[in-house]
Parts: sequence; structure tokens; C-alpha cells
Amino acid sequence: MRVAGVAALIVGLGVMGTPSASAAPVGCGALGGAVVDGSCRVTATTADYTLDVTFPLDYPDEQAVVDYLSQTKAGFINVAEIPETRNRPYEMDVTAQSFRSARTRSVVLTLFQDTGGAHPTTWYRSFTYDLNAERQLSFEDLFAPEAEPLHAIFPLVRRSLESQTGLAGAVSTSAGLDPSHYQNFAITDDAVIFFFGRAELLPSYAGATSVSVPRTAIPALEI
Repeated sequence: MRVAGVAALIVGLGVMGTPSASAAPVGCGALGGAVVDGSCRVTATTADYTLDVTFPLDYPDEQAVVDYLSQTKAGFINVAEIPETRNRPYEMDVTAQSFRSARTRSVVLTLFQDTGGAHPTTWYRSFTYDLNAERQLSFEDLFAPEAEPLHAIFPLVRRSLESQTGLAGAVSTSAGLDPSHYQNFAITDDAVIFFFGRAELLPSYAGATSVSVPRTAIPALEI
């Protein structure tokens, strides 16, 4: 009886101390994912599509990431399951990078999608969180209203993109000074990194790109 009691206690402690391998946080579980090496992994394979999504679980506003991925996943599946759709199976892959500064945390999703067209597409979706203010940040939150940051940022971005691609003069001034193209970014202690999807600032054949801009070369951040 004593041996049996000790064995039961050990089993009980083991159950309490070791989480189930299939257990996942609520948001990850809602996407149909499982925890793999500290990240949420969502995979699916059908006759119509393949899906592979990975994102970190330590971002402060995880629900914002989950909500975006839920909508994107649903939209992709709806398209893939349209009757008479050609060139199936379709494909969607999502990977993520994490960045941090003393005051912020950033997650940048890279989304690849092939829905049977002539060319697949790649785009970015970033999330940056202000730890002090406990809120999501947009590009407009980063600088003082009178700073006109793009007058400093755009020349650096244009120079870097031209150097990366060899496409001199490919980025128009009107597009380069449009704040809508700078909404996907990450912050570190040394730089602000901007991410541009396929065909966003450059011709589509140039693919997706990113540019790291030193914080010392642009107006001071407000955060």
C-alpha cells in the first residue's frame, strides 16, 4: 500500500508539473494551432490548399495578431474552396520575426500566398506595442506632428532600395512620401525597420523588401 501510495503521488505530481503537449493558449487554439518551441504553429493540408502559419506567443497584445491571422486565414480558405477554382492546391505560408527596444515590442509577419495566379504575392503585417503606454503604435504615433519624418526617411529608403535591387529611379517621390507605405515597421534601440510588400514601392518583380533606418538619421521618436 505504501509503495502504491508513493507511486500515486509521483504520478500526481507529474500530471500537475508537466503541461499537455497538445495544450495551446486560447488564441492559438482558436486558430487550430499547437505550441511548438514557444511559438504557435498552425498547419492544414486538403485537396484545395496547404496552410502553414507560425507566430510567437510572447507579444504583449497577442489577440491583435490572432485576430488578423484569423481573418486572413478565413479569407484564404474561402477563395481556395470556391468551386471550379483552377491550379489547386493553393498555398499560404506565414512566418514571423520579433524585435524589441527598451520601450517597445514588435512582431512582423511575412505572408506568402499563391492562389493560382501568374505570380504568388508576399506582403507584411507588423504589430508594435508601447510597453509604457500599453497600446499599439502606428507610424503616425512615432513622431511629433510637426516633425515631417518622411523628408528624412524617404531619401534613406530610396537609396537602400536602389542599392538592394539595382533599380535606379524606380521609387517615385509621391509614393515614397506617402505615409501609407510606412505602416509596417519594427523598432529596435538603434533603428526603425520598414517593410514593403511586393509591388508596394518597387515593381512587382523586385519582390518584398525591407530597409533599416538608423534612429540617429531621422527625427527623434516620441516613444
